[in-house]
Amino acid sequence: MATRHKKRSRGVPPAPLLLALAFVAVGAWVVLRPAGPADVQAPEWVEQQYLTENPWSRPGDKLKNVRGVVIHYVGNPGTSAQANRNYFESLSTGEENTFASAHFVVGLEGEVIQCIPLTEIAYASNGRNDDTVAVEVCHPDESGQFSGVTYGRVVELTAWLCDAFHLKPNEDVIRHYDVTGKICPKYYVDHEDAWTQFLSDVEARLNEGFEKED
Repeated sequence: MATRHKKRSRGVPPAPLLLALAFVAVGAWVVLRPAGPADVQAPEWVEQQYLTENPWSRPGDKLKNVRGVVIHYVGNPGTSAQANRNYFESLSTGEENTFASAHFVVGLEGEVIQCIPLTEIAYASNGRNDDTVAVEVCHPDESGQFSGVTYGRVVELTAWLCDAFHLKPNEDVIRHYDVTGKICPKYYVDHEDAWTQFLSDVEARLNEGFEKED
């Protein structure tokens, strides 16, 4: 009768080594993964005025990943961040039969109002609503060009979002135009060089770094 021998498993590390490798993999994932929306605390210069949850401007759908930032212009010259935030709130009645909102509105004086938590989607960028943060920007005239103080704040906000979600300005910051072809933000569609400069300014601000809260 032939003697049976136990087969040795080949190529399988011993249990202690597997356990060690598992800890290393989990540690790497924690360090390298993009911050989830729930991990992000807005800077102190952002005023949070969340919209009432409703089907038209704040549906409450979860934003599980952030893979980009979309820049918009409000298209209504001279209006304030507060006025545009209030417009989004007014849509909650359903009377206009309009779906629209944004996570942030940047005003003519550089003020920033957050309308929707970064854990939820906004109705702003059509097919990219599910994986982007929307920034609406006020402008003084029909050209759509941002004022100096507004421009500086949009750069600051966009760079902060890139830092928080591990995004690359030249790849992950886009215009509404890049999603749907809509001429938005108008000045930065009409003047491609101005958009290129904006991305460079965001990159430069990002490279300066942001202090992390305890």
